[in-house]
Amino acid sequence: MQLLPTPVRRLAAWCAVILLVSGVVYIAIRLIEVFRPAVVPVLLAVLGTALLLPLHRRLVKAKVNRSVAAGLTCAAVLGAVGGAGYVVTIALVDTWDQIVASLRRAVLDLADQFGASGTSLEDLAANAVDMLGRFGGTAASGVVTGVSWVVQALGMAVLALLLFFFFLRDSDRAAGALRSLVPHGSADLVEAMARRAFEGVEGFMRGTTVVALIDAVCITAGLLVLRVPGALGLGAIVFIGSYVPYLGAFTSGTVAVLVALADRGLAIALWALGVVLVVQTLEGNIFQPMVQSRTVRMHPAVVLVALTAGAAVAGIVGVLLAVPVTAAAFGISRELRTRYASSPDRPPAGPSAEPSGGA
Repeated sequence: MQLLPTPVRRLAAWCAVILLVSGVVYIAIRLIEVFRPAVVPVLLAVLGTALLLPLHRRLVKAKVNRSVAAGLTCAAVLGAVGGAGYVVTIALVDTWDQIVASLRRAVLDLADQFGASGTSLEDLAANAVDMLGRFGGTAASGVVTGVSWVVQALGMAVLALLLFFFFLRDSDRAAGALRSLVPHGSADLVEAMARRAFEGVEGFMRGTTVVALIDAVCITAGLLVLRVPGALGLGAIVFIGSYVPYLGAFTSGTVAVLVALADRGLAIALWALGVVLVVQTLEGNIFQPMVQSRTVRMHPAVVLVALTAGAAVAGIVGVLLAVPVTAAAFGISRELRTRYASSPDRPPAGPSAEPSGGA
C-alpha cells in the first residue's frame, strides 16, 4: 500500500468504508424484513410518541399519574384514528359505484368528442373502463379473502398501541436505559445521537401534522362550498395522506376529484381539482417552509428516493416510515458533523442537546 500514491490510498480507504457500511445496511434491511412484524410496531410507536409526547407531558404537569396520562393519550389516538377510518370508509363505500359510472361516462364522452364511432379511441375507452371495473372487483375480493393479512395487521396495530403506551409512560427513563446499554466511554455520543434522531422525527411529525391539518381544512372548506358529498371524509383522507409527502397528496386529491365527478359532474370535478392544486401549491411554497423552517428539511429529491427505497423494502408500510427514518438519519449526521467536522481532534463532549424526554 505504501507504494501507491496518496490519493489512491485515500480512494481505497473510502471504498473500503463504503463497502463496509453498505454491507451493514444490507444485513440490517434483511433483518428488518425477517422481523417486520416486530420492527414495524416499534417504529410506529416511536412516531406516535414523537407526535404526542407534548400532550403526555402536559397531563403529567397537571398532576396526572404517568400511566393514566399515557392511557388517556392512547385513548385519544384510538378515537381519532377510529373516527377518521369510519368517516373515510363510509365516504368511499357510498360513492364507489358512482365514481366508476362517472368515469365511464366521462371517458365515453371524450371518445365521442375526439373520435368517431367505432374508432380505436372509443374501443380503448370502453376497455379501460371495463378493466377498471374488473380491477375494483378483484381488489375487493382480495380484501375480503385476505383474512390472514388482516389478522397480522391487527396484531401489529395492537402491539404498536401497547408499545406506544409504554414509550410514553417511561419516556423519562429512556436516556438512562440507553446509556446502560452502551460502553461508558461512548454513552455521551450515543445519547446525543439518539436525541438528535428523535428530534428529527419529532420535528417531522409535528410539522407534517400542522401542514396536513391546514391542507385538510382548506380542501374540506372548498369541497363544502362546491357541495361535494362526503366532504368531511375526503378531508380526513387528505389529512392522513399528507403524512406521505407528494404521493399522499396526489392520492388524496385524486380521490376528492373522483368523488366530485361521481356526484356533481365534470364541471364541479374540475373546480375541485383547482381547489386541490391551489392548496397543494400553497403548501409546497408557503405552509411547509414556514412550519418546518426550524425542523429537519430535506430536498424533494431525497424524499422521493427515500419513498422509493421504503416501498422496495416494506411496501406501503415502508412508504409511511421512509421519510421519518430519513429525518432521523439527518439528525444523527448533523450531530456527528457538529462534533467532528469543525475540530476533529477535540474529544467528544457531553450531549449537545437538552433532554427532550423522548429519546
